[in-house]
Amino acid sequence: MNLLPKRLKSIDVFRAVTMFLMIFVNDVDGVQKIPEWIKHVDSHTDGMGFADVIFPAFLFIVGLSLPFAIRHRINKGDSVQQIALYIFSRSLALLIMGLFQVNLDNYSKASILSKGLWMLLITISFFIIWLDYSPEMPKAKKNICVGAGITLLALMAILYRSGDPANPGWMHASWWGILGIIGWAYLVCAIVFLLSKGNFNILLIAFVAFVAINICAHTGIFTKRLWVVNDGSSASLVMAGALISSLYTKIAGTKNDGGLLWLLAICGTAMIALGFIVRPYVGGISKIHSTPAWVFICTGISILAFEFFIWLVDIKGKEKWFSFISPAGTSTLTCYLIPYILFAIFRMTGFTYPVFLKEGAGGIIRSFVMAFIVSWLVGLMEKRRIRLKL
Repeated sequence: MNLLPKRLKSIDVFRAVTMFLMIFVNDVDGVQKIPEWIKHVDSHTDGMGFADVIFPAFLFIVGLSLPFAIRHRINKGDSVQQIALYIFSRSLALLIMGLFQVNLDNYSKASILSKGLWMLLITISFFIIWLDYSPEMPKAKKNICVGAGITLLALMAILYRSGDPANPGWMHASWWGILGIIGWAYLVCAIVFLLSKGNFNILLIAFVAFVAINICAHTGIFTKRLWVVNDGSSASLVMAGALISSLYTKIAGTKNDGGLLWLLAICGTAMIALGFIVRPYVGGISKIHSTPAWVFICTGISILAFEFFIWLVDIKGKEKWFSFISPAGTSTLTCYLIPYILFAIFRMTGFTYPVFLKEGAGGIIRSFVMAFIVSWLVGLMEKRRIRLKL
């Protein structure tokens, strides 16, 4: 086998495919009369469906990208303090967006603004605040735009109401949403990587510690969730990605890289096997409860998927096969937010799909088409430099 490349195009492709599938499973969740294996498994079932694999794969990819991103900043000459500030600001942005999105679930019909309009305005404010502004834009103009976005978002927080008019509620963190979960897991894993200077042994110890926390949380050893790491599941998935990425960079391009794919295959298979071994003792397999068995199995699947993309993209050079969804891998957060704009417009205009697109094969095709449309829109936006920079 040829020596493996140091640059990993496979991560971008893996990320694009995962985000494409995330849009698909989010959309297909509302489709009726489809095979159960496609959906998320409910909280009372010991098992997992296809949809339950997608989010953990994305967390794993966050970890895969993390070493490259931090080392790039180190090579640019950024200090530890500058990189730490970047990590905290990125995490804070994800937490803020996650907080607003999770409060959509309890948005009251008695609010001043309709739910669709509120959803649209908070998403627009995300773009205004965290847009990848041109470096040629005058700083004063950029600050005015960002300030306007912050003001709009603050106004949306003030106008928010949940519950009924007699007992109105305000925004609160019942949980942090998908973006918030990513934000917390990224924060703790990035700080560990930065402070350890990417030391593989320390990263391995951190992974074991997060897994241990997850096991303790699901075996009754302790019942309270820990701040930041919560039950350790998300941090375990992100740190697993960072470990595999670090392993790749240590071996790729050396005389030993011929065995890397075998090593990844062994790691992936072992993690899946471990998940099934611990399954009876840790609450079964459950995404909703983020059990250790689910974490191990999804980690193993992600490792094997990453290995496949290394072979297909980095070794065989088939990157162009995925060009039609590549924006999902390069403007991932933008891609994640676009459906919120579309759904907001649908609510405001009263648009509904015809019956044949709400169920069965028609609904599945609709969800795939939606994922393609979102990727295409984000590609058009990229050409006009309309993307979030996080």
